[in-house]
Amino acid sequence: MRPSIVGWWALIHCVLCSPLLSAHSDFFTSIGHMTDLLFTEKDLVISLKDYIRAEENKLEQVKKWADKLDVLTASATQDPEGFLGHPVNAFKLMKRLNTEWGELESLVLTDVSDGFISNLTIQRQYFPNDDDQIGAGKALMRLQDTYKLDTNTISTGELPGTSLAVSSRSTLTVDDCYDLGKIAYSEADYYHTELWMGQAIKQLAQGEESTTVDTVTILDYLSYSVYQQGELERALEYTKRLLKLDPAHQRANGNLKYFEYQLGKQKKAEEKEKEKEKKEGAERDKRELKTETSKGRPADYLPERKKYEQLCRGEGLKMTPRRQSRLFCRYYDNSRHPMYVIGPVKEEDEWDRPRIVRYHNIVSEKEMEKVKELAKPRLRRATVHDPQTGKLTTANYRVSKSAWLAAYEHPVVDKINQRIQDITGLDVTTAEELQVANYGVGGQYEPHFDFGRKDEPDAFKELGTGNRIATWLLYMSDVASGGATVFTDVGAAVVPKKGTAVFWYNLYPSGEGDYRTRHAACPVLVGNKWVSNKWIHERGQEFRRRCGLEETA
Repeated sequence: MRPSIVGWWALIHCVLCSPLLSAHSDFFTSIGHMTDLLFTEKDLVISLKDYIRAEENKLEQVKKWADKLDVLTASATQDPEGFLGHPVNAFKLMKRLNTEWGELESLVLTDVSDGFISNLTIQRQYFPNDDDQIGAGKALMRLQDTYKLDTNTISTGELPGTSLAVSSRSTLTVDDCYDLGKIAYSEADYYHTELWMGQAIKQLAQGEESTTVDTVTILDYLSYSVYQQGELERALEYTKRLLKLDPAHQRANGNLKYFEYQLGKQKKAEEKEKEKEKKEGAERDKRELKTETSKGRPADYLPERKKYEQLCRGEGLKMTPRRQSRLFCRYYDNSRHPMYVIGPVKEEDEWDRPRIVRYHNIVSEKEMEKVKELAKPRLRRATVHDPQTGKLTTANYRVSKSAWLAAYEHPVVDKINQRIQDITGLDVTTAEELQVANYGVGGQYEPHFDFGRKDEPDAFKELGTGNRIATWLLYMSDVASGGATVFTDVGAAVVPKKGTAVFWYNLYPSGEGDYRTRHAACPVLVGNKWVSNKWIHERGQEFRRRCGLEETA
């Protein structure tokens, strides 16, 4: 450990007040004793030079860090939303502020620049915490799965939708990959642990240096993660590689014996099974080793995960050419509404069953910026209705922040509400306030219904305005890659387009829920997604959308 300036003066004080010097204060009377002081002074000079070198090294490290961050922040602040739209940038920002700035604080803690330390200490209370860093890491893995990206694609920053030059591309270091592997490991997600520890060891083998982790540590994680996925032979292979580098590794030596024992049992069981089947004259099927978990992604709570992710990637769309030929674009005046007779809006059919339409150029750039400006100070983690309690709560499957804007707060909000009413023909006085949402790194909202189902009759009871009859979704930004709105039941996908709005009915005219409207917001791969929702309720629509006599008509 480097001696600080305080520590160095303490050393001087310790030497000068040692028993030798205090017992013989009249050194000038003895050359022999004075020679001792010379050696003491020499030791102090050596210690002082060590301190100076340590401080110079420290300042050099701080200077390199400052220069690197100066270039990065100068580039990033020119287009903050574009910069943070790249998920690797967002993850590294979380990691930098949560971990690396703390390490820098420790490095300069004994510096004479108390002002900087005080400022950093004060500011750190507003920095991301461990939960933020873990959340950003899990978001990268979510993007990896949804868009079928390999770890090398993410690590090198070559994401779909990016057009950055190689020199300015965001990349992950060995340490970053290792940290992602540890995040997965802490969640008992051994599938992603293996992927990211494997990427870390690959980059080490390519000559990249690490300041925090070595090959032995990574191999330790790899052997255990593949074992947990039922691959004994590979676990044994990684363990042997580890022991070649560190023969005295206690845990690896124990694991080696255990893996060999388990592998022996497995082979004996296979041989017995083979003999049994041979006697019975049956062909032996390949048997998978039975362990607590199986190879691949962890078990999922969402039964339609595969379909959802396919639609997010632009796969699995169910619109036939014949059906597509019946979709049109038109100028729409809502049955000659006075506002739109002279200036009708552009309406485009996105889907036929259920009918989903898109309105183009529905809000201006100035209006969208004002809505964002009003919402930003109020953005909080988005909530969902708990079907058990009927109350609002946060959920891991909805990753965004939202704010609610009332019509009286600004003329722009009132104008947008009036525009929604004029175009849809529905009464918005009983609708919910305008909800503005901004999706973060890997931001998503997994498949859900906007309306309250029969198993949750009290979902909107407190509002007293009935169920959500329709949804108006306004896109306030373009998204470079990902972020589509997909309808998993019918196989539809709607791509965000800035300044456009999509509209659909959640309920049939009979008041029954249309289960075809189950939809999701796909994870944002690259870019920044701003949307605003208007959920229109049943009350007030009695003479605007008359009740049908058939359940699904």
